Amino acid sequence: MTLPPQLAELVEDFSEVGPKDRLQLLLELSQELPQLPPRYADAADTMEQVHECQSPLFLAVEVEPGGDRTVHLFFSAPPEAPTTRGFASIMHTGLDGEPAADVLAVPDDFYTQLGLAQAVSPLRLRGMAAMLSRIKNQVRMATAAA
Repeated sequence: MTLPPQLAELVEDFSEVGPKDRLQLLLELSQELPQLPPRYADAADTMEQVHECQSPLFLAVEVEPGGDRTVHLFFSAPPEAPTTRGFASIMHTGLDGEPAADVLAVPDDFYTQLGLAQAVSPLRLRGMAAMLSRIKNQVRMATAAA
């Protein structure tokens, strides 16, 4: 399986530590989620909600019009939802700035390689799968419209 370099590095980071440390790594990543630019200040009106997440999570995907169709990701998740923010941060770190084709090629179940099944509930993992699914859907729509 080929993952974009930053995403592959995150998977490797998670695989090199034990279950308890994986959760700590996820919580650290939650603090690294970038702030939204002003154009997404009103997340509920301007972004897509990922209803499968246990906490309110909104995302927006922008695809550059030329070249390799670079993807940019934006997430809104409350600070009191560190697991959800951590998942969003994984997506942002691993996929933001990547070509559309590479984002679409990410296996739908890549997150299982993070080894978080022992640390978080299956319901939370389903939220992460839904994030990736929505990202891919928005990338497909943006690239088909061009």
